[in-house]
Amino acid sequence: MTDAVLVTGGAGYIGSHTTVELLKAGHDVVVLDNLCNSSAVALERIEQISGKAPHFIQGDVRDAVLLDQVFKQYNISAVLHFAGLKAVGESVQQPLRYYENNVYGSLVLCQAMAKAGVRKLIFSSSATVYGEEASIPYVETQPRGKTANPYGTSKAMVEQLLTDLQIADPEWSIVLLRYFNPIGAHESGLLGEDPQGIPNNLLPYIAQVAIGRLEQLAIYGGDYPTTDGSCERDYLHVVDLALGHLQSMQKLGTPGVHIYNLGTGQPVSVLAMVKAFEKVAQKPLPYRIAARRAGDLPAFWANADKAQQELGWKATRPLNAMLEDTWRWQTRNPKGFSK
Repeated sequence: MTDAVLVTGGAGYIGSHTTVELLKAGHDVVVLDNLCNSSAVALERIEQISGKAPHFIQGDVRDAVLLDQVFKQYNISAVLHFAGLKAVGESVQQPLRYYENNVYGSLVLCQAMAKAGVRKLIFSSSATVYGEEASIPYVETQPRGKTANPYGTSKAMVEQLLTDLQIADPEWSIVLLRYFNPIGAHESGLLGEDPQGIPNNLLPYIAQVAIGRLEQLAIYGGDYPTTDGSCERDYLHVVDLALGHLQSMQKLGTPGVHIYNLGTGQPVSVLAMVKAFEKVAQKPLPYRIAARRAGDLPAFWANADKAQQELGWKATRPLNAMLEDTWRWQTRNPKGFSK
């Protein structure tokens, strides 16, 4: 039986782009996704792009019985774990839902992996684990800090769970990838970010205003201590991020917990993003400055030197490409994956 990579949340935004790159690199891929914030159409698009279809199981990472069946049916050699909820503002309103999905889901997954003898895992973590008081740019040697919202806390809790697991069983090889702000879409225009309801992330919100699905963009906070008063973030192309997962797989042969920042190291303000997108879309974007959003930090960005030195990874796609790919995806799929 051929070795396969299990991708939890593989129909989602980052998971689908990573599945494409895994298939292109010759991996056999099993996608597990409950489709709560994704679409089965993404799986059809993955096959269109890569020329190969992943094995797909619709189900929840919290379903221990299902996970046991998956590990028995397929010869899983490693797991890339994306499944989880990711909206900062929503996590403040629904903390228990976030802890159940993100923390308990990871716990059940690790139990199933241990039972099956699979001890290689790449975890989709977040720069939010550095906390409210961390100095910028964030460096992997900094400790996890006081997180600003339940989403970030859930990621920090899973990181601690995985660290404790590896200490208890040193055969585990775990990679923690701390993402900054992934944006963009596949250059084919077939895959992109398609959030349900009002988008929580900036770029899909901007794109949906530009395409006419939403009337106006809300910019949360215009009085931060930044260059123009709006939040500053480190945006990287989702395909660069996906390739970071492939590069990280080389570490799965080395026991331990390996931590990497994936970002560009170049902060961009929300207002600057709006102006840059207006040029790409060739139209003005109506926006209003709204009250600050609970859980948001003024500014943060990555020091990604470690990923370059140890993995040979670097974000190479410029901001303009991120925005052009986003607009291509949105114009070709004005209603996202909905037919």
